[in-house]
Amino acid sequence: MSTDGLSSFSEDDRGYDDVVPYSDDETDNELDSSTERLDSIEQNQINQQTDEQRQSKSEYTWKVKANDQNFHDQFTVKKFGCFRKSKYSGNDIRTYKYTFITFLPLNLLEQFKRAANAYFLVLLILQAIPQISTLAWYTTLVPLLVVLGITAVKDLVDDYARHKMDKMVNNRLCEVLHDGRFKQSKWRDIRVGDIVRLKRDDFIPADILLLSSSEPNSLCYVETAELDGETNLKFKMSLEVTDRLLKKEKDLETFDGLIECEEPNNRLDKFVGTLYWRNQSYPLDVNSILLRGCTVRNTETTHGIVIFAGADTKIMRNGGKTNFKRTKIDQLMNYMVYMIFILLILSSTGLAIGHTFWQSEIGNFSQSWYLDDGETDPPTYRGFITFWGYIIVMNTMVPISLYVSVEVIRMGQSYLINWDLQMYYAEKDTPAKARTTTLTEQLGQIEYIFSDKTGTLTQNIMAFKKCSINGTTYGELCNAVGDRTDKAELVDFSWNSYADGKLKFYDHYLPQLIRSGRDPSAGEFFKLLALCHTVMVEDTNGQIVYQAASPDEGALVTAARNFGFAFLSRTQNAITISELGIKRTYEVLAILDFNSDRKRMSIILREPEGKIKLYCKGADTVIYERLHPNNPNKECTEEALKVFADETLRTLCLSYKDISEGEFTKWNIKYQAASVSTINRDEALDRIYEEIEKNLLLLGATAIEDKLQDGVPETIETLKKGDIKIWVLTGDKKETAENIGFSCQLLTNDMTLYDGEEINSMLTKLQGTKLTPREADANAKNVFKSDEKPAMIITGSWLNEILREKKRRKKKWFKRPKTENEKKMQMEKDQKDEAAKERRQKDFVNLACQCSAVVCCRVTPKQKAMVVNLVKKYKKAITLAIGDGANDVNMIKTAHIGVGISGQEGMQAVMSSDYAFGQFRFLQRLLLVHGRWSYIRMCKFLKYFFYKNFAFTLVHFWYSFFNGFSAQTAYENWFITLYNVLYSSLPVLVVGVLDQDVTDRLSLRFPKLYIPGQKGSYFNFTKFFLSLLHGIIVSMIIFFVPYGAFLQTMGQDGEAPTDYQSFAVTTASSLIIAVNFQIALDTSYWTFVNAFSVFGSIILYFAIMFDLHSAGIHILFPSVFAFTGAAPNALRQPYLWLTIILTVAICLLPVVAVRFMIQVVSPSETDKIQMNRKKYEIELKPKPSQPSSFQRNASVRRSGYAFSHQRGYADLISSGRSIRKKGARSELGVNSLTQGTAGANAS
Repeated sequence: MSTDGLSSFSEDDRGYDDVVPYSDDETDNELDSSTERLDSIEQNQINQQTDEQRQSKSEYTWKVKANDQNFHDQFTVKKFGCFRKSKYSGNDIRTYKYTFITFLPLNLLEQFKRAANAYFLVLLILQAIPQISTLAWYTTLVPLLVVLGITAVKDLVDDYARHKMDKMVNNRLCEVLHDGRFKQSKWRDIRVGDIVRLKRDDFIPADILLLSSSEPNSLCYVETAELDGETNLKFKMSLEVTDRLLKKEKDLETFDGLIECEEPNNRLDKFVGTLYWRNQSYPLDVNSILLRGCTVRNTETTHGIVIFAGADTKIMRNGGKTNFKRTKIDQLMNYMVYMIFILLILSSTGLAIGHTFWQSEIGNFSQSWYLDDGETDPPTYRGFITFWGYIIVMNTMVPISLYVSVEVIRMGQSYLINWDLQMYYAEKDTPAKARTTTLTEQLGQIEYIFSDKTGTLTQNIMAFKKCSINGTTYGELCNAVGDRTDKAELVDFSWNSYADGKLKFYDHYLPQLIRSGRDPSAGEFFKLLALCHTVMVEDTNGQIVYQAASPDEGALVTAARNFGFAFLSRTQNAITISELGIKRTYEVLAILDFNSDRKRMSIILREPEGKIKLYCKGADTVIYERLHPNNPNKECTEEALKVFADETLRTLCLSYKDISEGEFTKWNIKYQAASVSTINRDEALDRIYEEIEKNLLLLGATAIEDKLQDGVPETIETLKKGDIKIWVLTGDKKETAENIGFSCQLLTNDMTLYDGEEINSMLTKLQGTKLTPREADANAKNVFKSDEKPAMIITGSWLNEILREKKRRKKKWFKRPKTENEKKMQMEKDQKDEAAKERRQKDFVNLACQCSAVVCCRVTPKQKAMVVNLVKKYKKAITLAIGDGANDVNMIKTAHIGVGISGQEGMQAVMSSDYAFGQFRFLQRLLLVHGRWSYIRMCKFLKYFFYKNFAFTLVHFWYSFFNGFSAQTAYENWFITLYNVLYSSLPVLVVGVLDQDVTDRLSLRFPKLYIPGQKGSYFNFTKFFLSLLHGIIVSMIIFFVPYGAFLQTMGQDGEAPTDYQSFAVTTASSLIIAVNFQIALDTSYWTFVNAFSVFGSIILYFAIMFDLHSAGIHILFPSVFAFTGAAPNALRQPYLWLTIILTVAICLLPVVAVRFMIQVVSPSETDKIQMNRKKYEIELKPKPSQPSSFQRNASVRRSGYAFSHQRGYADLISSGRSIRKKGARSELGVNSLTQGTAGANAS
């Protein structure tokens, strides 16, 4: 073992790509292997010693006593200082942030953590000091209260929704044993150690140890979609002792067993513990644990004891850390606000220095005795006071309403997503839902999409499509005599009393061939499908219901049933099927079950006539290796497999062989010996299986469609045109993931596929070169050939090996102390290893990002999140993760944007997501339409916001040069108060919510319009400085044009309108008209609301100004409203109106001219589309659809095979524990129904 405590993959481990643990963060068994494989006997001795050590040391620290709450109350842990709480969590879930009491203080605390809010609070305090402030306190208080109030209301609404969701979950009902009776209790009241009773279709409220059930041998079927994304049912099995003794209420009441087990963790597939009861101990494993988030199926009654509750349950432990997500624009805004703050300080410092100089040279008593204020303060002190005065006067440089305006716009954009009927999935009544209101513009900047496969790209529905029997392909459009036809007419299976009526098959010749018996191979083909499987059958109210370990297997058995070979029942050593209406029972001699290494399963049967036969089905690669040399249909079937692969169908090869009595007897002796072996039993069985599974005769091949969701290929193609790279991260097998990759056009035949071994070699070669980091990055970009389109398909085991993400060994109990020199050497070695690991990870990301497509298969939830994090870390790219199962939660939380699909696999992904909808195809509309629009709107808003604030604020700066730098304001106080709140806020908010540069249909037709958002072209530091420059120039125009017009001016009545108040009214009016007309120029999509907001804001300004300057309000509040009659006096002068018009024209006409020149000389892609908008919209009108023929491309791929990740039910069948006692079932009815096997493997 390596000295640094890191384990390495053995050569054997690397070979098995599919052998990757599901656990989220514990991969000890798979990753903690030594570099040299130990002898098997020596390894068993080590394992035995380890087990003995564990038992002697009593590692289990989690103790649960049945029906004894006092026992649990004695275990407490420290919480805060001397405060303690129970070690065992309650079962209530809390995701909300505030309570009625804590809302106000906590919300205000959070809001004042924002630098801008804290800054304005300090300003408010400064304004209360008369010596400093030349502005009234309400000019800061009113905007601050508006900002805090709007944000608080939004936070309150969001948290109320979380309260409602928590309440709904916590108030679910469950039967709990109290006082000898099962009584209804709310989930939140359930505690560790309680005995609960669950009924069919009940959600499991906590992690529960199964004690007994109404099924034979206390089996319990559960659906684990919320946990691992698989919708096919799993079975759990209680201990035999609890099954026998804990069936009745009185027995459960007296149950006092003690369970010692591992501490709460997030390992979904592992559980280790011991039950101590009646002086006996019983080992416990994961097969007897019912996990929270699962659903009880096909089991009438289930009893169990709560082991982990609430936050301690595995599903909650798998939730991952919820990170506060901030957009790229948020980060830019913060930097820009800091820059503006620095600019404010510098400006105030310069003006304060100017005041000091002016006071000492011009404003002193000897020079300007008429300005004497009676104070004798030195100029330096006056300059210091003036500095703070300018900080207050020009505080609007730092925009207080920026953040709240951004939140309002984001909320409006989120509601538009919620209301989009084109993202409504009618089949499931699922609308699109923006679950967060803080990330909308980030949707317009996505560079990488990380997608789950099952349930996200696919529908989780397997359908039998085609087959090849004896070299002949069936499943095309054919009539009853075998001739091809263009008419798509479904086969009528009404002749078969066992048909479920759901199979869609268009080849009428195959059923006729089977029924007529002209081709015995066809009957043998479907008989194999009806016999060679580990499907369980249920009779529910006279209806057949199949339970399969994999959806593919369920689809094959169901297909055989529709073609007349219906699987009816099975016992431990027999299986009964109906062959074209005739019931036949076969003796089961052996089941050779599937595993990920064998990639096949076989069954050995004795026919009613006494003949022994072996039926085998599996991946084409393993079946072809075991065929008899003389197989006439080998080439024809291989051609059919290639065709099926081109059509992205999942395939299996079927084969058989006749076995003599003597051959079976010899083999069975070895088989029985291997079955009871205590050393490497699985390996021994595999060797025995190999002996009998040879010289097989090829019967044919099946082709199953793992149905893609509607529009998936088109969506991926469209997103790729928008320069969005799509990676698929799935827990499924390599072959299946590759097939789906081709099916959804993520992978194409012109791509060169690289697997984990090749990528590992490339990275090793790269790391062997001694280059600087910059040279290494450049070298990594030249690994692939310039004329090829590389694609990467990598498994989870290779991913760990490549990225060196290996588990550390557990520390030894006794360790020799290291010397200082050893510690130093170890530290240096760790630093080198970490640097090499970081470089390797960076090189891997560089290689992967050069690929046209990346598929990571057999990856754990933690590995999914790790891949996303690597791209975020080394590419600094904006990422989006989309999935539909609990195994996608970590990935969804890690990405910048998380999207949940409301699908077959529960609501865990949706609950953790930022956005949710019903189908993958809606993703293109979310990004290319809503995301792009939101990004452009936000960029327009920010550029305009900074512009209007600088145009407003810097008028004070220019005015300072003419008022002795005295911090005198250029406007009236109430204008300063209401400028950002009323006069200029509404038009830009409307643009931020409603503006569109092109229509939604054109956005989808031209995905390249999305690329500027990825590059951040619409808002960056360059755009920011241009906006500031624009604002500075406009502020100069707003001040100096009226100033020049007021010099030596006489009104028409002989009066000079050159007083300070008239000047303030003129500059304010010019400013309001100019900034509102500027946003009108920035508006691309005009509606009544836009026009109303622009002209309404101007009208509102004049109405409020005339009201505030009236004599009536001055009489009521003389000190607050000092501009009595200023507006009526000034604005009755035509000269001032001409001045306002001239000022506005000088502000706007250059903008119009520059934009016109840009559109003529160097138009953007958007400009070109806008100019040809009408032509494109005519082209987008729907045309009559033409039927298109399917084009097949030559494929070099091998076909995928369709099997579960795990073993089937063979062990369960062989044990006999699943078989009901005789007479427990009713006879199977004629009108039978097969439960849809709409499940899929974990992804």
